[in-house]
Amino acid sequence: MAKKMIRPIRSEADYDTALEEIERYFDDEPKPGTADADRFDLLALIIEDYERKRWPIEPPDTIDAIRYRMETGGFTQAEQLHRGWGIPAEALIAPPQTRGRRSAA
Repeated sequence: MAKKMIRPIRSEADYDTALEEIERYFDDEPKPGTADADRFDLLALIIEDYERKRWPIEPPDTIDAIRYRMETGGFTQAEQLHRGWGIPAEALIAPPQTRGRRSAA
């Protein structure tokens, strides 16, 4: 059975066809350096290109990225700033001072 030439994906139908074809390789992975391995690599590239253009992933905003890193690293806000930026931990966990003059004790 002759295989069809690999073309750019231009529609959902093309995308579905490419997915069906690449899925065949998941159960029977081609040996590196073979024509089937080259075909698999090309299919993966055009699928990735189509998905990146069709469903772009926007980068997270700064605050969300920092919160995600803190959660995945198990850091509290104070620990993150203390370790990463060298801010003394005491300065980060002390209650905020009220504005105005300090009383002379």
